Parts: sequence; structure tokens; C-alpha cells
Amino acid sequence: MLQRSMPTIKELLSYRLHQVANLLSRGAEMRYRREFGVSLWEWRSVALLGGAGEPQSLNDLARAAGMDKSQMSRVVSGLTRRKIVFRETDANDARGIRLSLTQSGRTLYRRLIGAAAERNSAFLGCLSAKERVCLEQAMIKLAREARSFIQKEKQAR
Repeated sequence: MLQRSMPTIKELLSYRLHQVANLLSRGAEMRYRREFGVSLWEWRSVALLGGAGEPQSLNDLARAAGMDKSQMSRVVSGLTRRKIVFRETDANDARGIRLSLTQSGRTLYRRLIGAAAERNSAFLGCLSAKERVCLEQAMIKLAREARSFIQKEKQAR
């Protein structure tokens, strides 16, 4: 009986998904820098604030973007200096801050989200309708399984 050898890292699903995500992000950053003068992290921050509909705390924004608080603080500071983000003290917690987009930030958001929607359509457009449905279902299942693995790891500690 033949024994299957161990997979290489390049055969692992998580590695392959990470590679595709990096390619998508790298292309997005190139376009957003060229057209709008923002980095990928700045774009994500503007997009999250613009899509939230209400001011966000730094912690909530960092969590949603998948960044640590200090990294998000640097991104927000740069956006604040450029008058894209407005920063105010949280009325309920004097130590906290609330972040929202300025008028120019909202204009930038609309332009950025339009470019993102265009890119999204192009990527989804290379898939058939059946492939899009399959991809969506697979992503839901993979996210559910990943959350389950995280829970198991937390319990194993």
C-alpha cells in the first residue's frame, strides 16, 4: 500500500487562500495609492468608517480591520492629519475616542467604494453564476469551520 506523503505548505488550503488574498490586496493597494493616495490600511479604515453609519471607537475599528490598536492608531493619526477622519472624545468615556469621516473623507469613501465595487465585479465576473454560488457557500463553510477551530484552541489553553 502506498503511503501519501505529507503536503507541502503550498498545497495547504490556508496558504493558497492567503496567496490569493495577498494578490487581491496588492492589486487593490496599487490602484488606491495611484488614484486616491491612500494605503491599503487607510482604504480599509475609510471603508469601515464609511460603511458603519455611526462613529466608531478605535478598538472597534482595529478589530474590524484585523489590526492591533497601536497600528490602527498610527493609520488614524495620518488620516486625521489629512482631514479625512474626525476624532472626538467619547461622551460616555472621557478616555475613549470616537472616529468618523469628515466631509472630504465621505467623498473619498464614495470614490474608493466605487473603485472597490468595480474590482469586485471584475473578479466575480470571471466566475460563472454557479461558481459564484459555490464560492459563497464554500466561504461560509470555511469561516464556520475556522471559528470552530478557534473555539477548540481557546478551550485547549
